[in-house]
Amino acid sequence: MTAFSTEGQSDPTVQPVPTAVVRQVDAADTTLSNPKTAVIALGSNLGNRLETLQGAVDALEDTPGLKVKAVSPVYETEPWGVDAGSQPAYFNAVILVKTTLPPASLLERGQAVEEAFDRVREERWGPRTIDVDIVAYADVLSDDPVLTLPHPRAHERAFVLAPWHDVDPEAQLPGSGPVADLLAAVGRDGVLPRDDLELRLPE
Repeated sequence: MTAFSTEGQSDPTVQPVPTAVVRQVDAADTTLSNPKTAVIALGSNLGNRLETLQGAVDALEDTPGLKVKAVSPVYETEPWGVDAGSQPAYFNAVILVKTTLPPASLLERGQAVEEAFDRVREERWGPRTIDVDIVAYADVLSDDPVLTLPHPRAHERAFVLAPWHDVDPEAQLPGSGPVADLLAAVGRDGVLPRDDLELRLPE
């Protein structure tokens, strides 16, 4: 018994945890206890638009490190940047999430959701089954071309500002000011509330 005990104490595989690793774990714990708020815009103008929007909400909710906190009403809007009548109308909504994912990982998840719903990127402003756009991430300002934050055209898009204002009337678009003021400036033309439709907040 004595020999066995001594061997256990001198086991070469038992090493102290390096200080650097301890610091990394502590940092991760801090991140997990301090999630960031992000604003995500959803749009669909192909297929069963409402069902697709709900599927995207549910898929985002199923993402580790992400919790959907609010879902806006649904709006029906004319396609942006194309001739009137050349595409079906969009259903648009905005969700607020709390997440411990960094912006780049949140972008990857959004693109994965688009791919899951067979999003095709053949032309700019083209029709799509689902569009998942990060509008804002906390107060981050970034001109990274891969993910510009906040979204560079959010301040002029009523189909983003109107549903965002619904779920957070006091919201601020980083670098641009109150969402209420931005919405008042652009107006609500072409943005129709669909009170007969509703997206569910995941349980």
